[in-house]
Amino acid sequence: MQPEERQQRIEEYLLQVEFASLDELSEQVDASTSTVRRDLQILESKGVLRRTHGGARLANPKSDEFAFSARDTQHSLEKESIGQACTALIQPGQTVILDAGSTVFHVAKHLEQKAPQVFTNSLPVANLYAPNPRLEVVLSGGVIYPRLGVLVGPLAVESFSKIHVDVAIMSSGGVDAEGISNSHGLLIDIQRQMIRAANRVIFCLDHSKLGRRSLSPLCSLEEVDVIVTDSQAAADPVAMLKQRGIQVVVAPALGKAAAEPA
Repeated sequence: MQPEERQQRIEEYLLQVEFASLDELSEQVDASTSTVRRDLQILESKGVLRRTHGGARLANPKSDEFAFSARDTQHSLEKESIGQACTALIQPGQTVILDAGSTVFHVAKHLEQKAPQVFTNSLPVANLYAPNPRLEVVLSGGVIYPRLGVLVGPLAVESFSKIHVDVAIMSSGGVDAEGISNSHGLLIDIQRQMIRAANRVIFCLDHSKLGRRSLSPLCSLEEVDVIVTDSQAAADPVAMLKQRGIQVVVAPALGKAAAEPA
């Protein structure tokens, strides 16, 4: 592959995911990391991207699809009900991983009363808990990715490889019969390590994520213990998840009865 073609593919990939690791880009263009580094230098000189520790970031993102603030406004009432229902599944004092999803942030808002020990790569979660002296919060290492409000990269992955927790509370871009998927390669690497680190894995997914497949496979359904969703969830994907042995908790609309374990 000629350098111009490689660089075009790198740019096209970053337009999709906005942030990628060096290894991820090397795989995309089937070239060595040293070759990709040279390509990144050229693309940075043209203003296409900005190099970071271990990867590259699109210089001028064209949308805020992945921005935390934008994602948090989508299905906000449903996310709040899911947050309350998921919190009910956690025992006081448990060790808990919280990923950087906007739905998981709604779990975090209600979790303080359980006084868990929290491990996270989410800057909004860390900021939420910072004033609370009752909580022990461990923030992973990594590169700050402001649009997601998250720490990413090899250091973040390594941080979660060195711990073991009771529960991982996570989010994703979608779930279907093939498994859980998400929209960003760097998040995939971190989330896989979170799953390995936990005795129990809970995914918090609003109804729009059920029956939907996102860009990159994350894990099989066999690796998931519980899915918490909202009252607008369609019957067919819920039935499929039950048949695959997953506990499905349907959170009621706010102001109604307690969450229904299904």
